[in-house]
Amino acid sequence: MIKTFFTYLIALLFTQITFASNPGQKLEVGVEEQLGAYLPLDTKFVDEYGKEFSLRELFTKPTVLAFVYYECPGICSPLMMELADIINKSDLVPGVDYNVITISMDELETPQQALKRKEVFLKTLDKNIPPESWKFLTGDSASIRAVSDKAGFFFKREGKDFRHAGTFIFVDKNGKVCRYLFPSFSERSGFGILPFDFKMAILETSESKTAPTIAKVLQFCFSYKPESRTYVLNLTRIFGVLILFFVGIFLLYIKFKPKKVNVNSNSR
Repeated sequence: MIKTFFTYLIALLFTQITFASNPGQKLEVGVEEQLGAYLPLDTKFVDEYGKEFSLRELFTKPTVLAFVYYECPGICSPLMMELADIINKSDLVPGVDYNVITISMDELETPQQALKRKEVFLKTLDKNIPPESWKFLTGDSASIRAVSDKAGFFFKREGKDFRHAGTFIFVDKNGKVCRYLFPSFSERSGFGILPFDFKMAILETSESKTAPTIAKVLQFCFSYKPESRTYVLNLTRIFGVLILFFVGIFLLYIKFKPKKVNVNSNSR
């Protein structure tokens, strides 16, 4: 019974901190992790300089893939700023340890718009990186959908804008989807991801290891401190779970503990 209770408690905890999904329902907007899936690397895109590439030519090492659009009035720019920030903080080297590829989800955007955005974000970096290590791509709608659908990234056009999620997808050199990182967001500090998570995602992707997202578990156990831009243990939540666990154990003990036999009454 104790084992059953413990299993139930863990299941309940993970139900609260992971994404709820309905396998029978097609996702319209959002991210559905496709770990182990392979992207169609023969798909062709145009880079910020107007040169056409197949993804196979660009995925030469672990790659951080992000779907955005360059004239986005919403989360795309903050998301890319967070990526630039984590590049600054990480001791891994773009162009050596990994590459970054940004694909516009808007088939109407041009290489000129891509180059303009690239120049903006490269200026935010404190370190010099090879320009070829961060590509800003555009393509037709069929190419975009072929890659985004396979990656489990779903978006919807609404007029000139799009409804979409924000995530970083880690893909190995063979096009295998290995990890997802979902940056948390607060109005005060914007997006934030753990440098450790980023580094581990790169290292695991370099070995073609697939790993489910633990961001939701981390968000439950850790709280983000905007003042120091660090994560600290959320002891209140952790102690709350532990208290519930031990209360459950105590109640089970009370209910199933052996009953004492009255010797005197039985001897009469």
